[in-house]
Amino acid sequence: MAHVVGVHGIGKQLLGEETLLREWRPALIDGLRRAGGGVALQSADMAMAFYGDLFRTDGELLAVGDPLYTSDDVAPGLEQELLLAWWRGAAETDPNVVPPGADTLASTPQSVQAALRALSGSRFFAGLALRAMVFDLKQVHRYILDSDLRQQARTRVIEAIDEDTRVVVAHSLGSVVAYEALCAWPDHSVRALVTVGSPLGIPNLIFHRLQPKPARRGGREQGAWPGGRGDLVWTNIADRGDVVALVKDLRPAFGQTVRSALVHNGSHAHDATAYLTSELCGQALLAALTEQRSDR
Repeated sequence: MAHVVGVHGIGKQLLGEETLLREWRPALIDGLRRAGGGVALQSADMAMAFYGDLFRTDGELLAVGDPLYTSDDVAPGLEQELLLAWWRGAAETDPNVVPPGADTLASTPQSVQAALRALSGSRFFAGLALRAMVFDLKQVHRYILDSDLRQQARTRVIEAIDEDTRVVVAHSLGSVVAYEALCAWPDHSVRALVTVGSPLGIPNLIFHRLQPKPARRGGREQGAWPGGRGDLVWTNIADRGDVVALVKDLRPAFGQTVRSALVHNGSHAHDATAYLTSELCGQALLAALTEQRSDR
């Protein structure tokens, strides 16, 4: 009985379901309180679709950290392009980040080094080791290009959903996993999808690589809707300073029925718990849970 299923984001490979639930459950309850709801999530009311172990290095069950990546390990193509997109996004919202110039816009080893240097001094990536930043890039890369891992991650989401599930709350890369899983399973029971800090709208790097592929509707490309019967309510929440959620408004890509909203998470722009404690997240959750109760 999981009324709410959470789907975590990147960088959680050394955690697990219970560890993440200890962070997410109280944050969601706080969000519900901000929204004026009297709904409390009990232990049986929430499940975590955990896929982080799929990125954990084989043979290192007692690993204490990520591989010692350097700028030389940022692969050409998607990884370099996403890194440069992060750099441009950070420069637009953080005055401490020098924007990329014409000589650093191309995906080259020099531009990768410049991007990593610039991002290491940003508010967004403050305190994040270079190797962790590169590892995050590689997680996105592997999910998009490794079909077996992609299917395994989507299966984790599907297995966490049961007939009582009404809400899926997904953060960061987890929003891509959850979106694709719901699109691939049109008969699911989910009535609300809440995405926070989502990269789903990034053209070319994410949006145009989604499975199922976006279809042209109304003269523009739009993604498939993650509710088979069309009655799913999708709320997307982004922070203006969230570099991962480069495209804040998903309506141009997925249609005007997406409820798009902006929040201010301060220096923790991409932090999952900061999103979950927001009143806007609580409102979306409360509406779905209240509807779930009335259906019984």
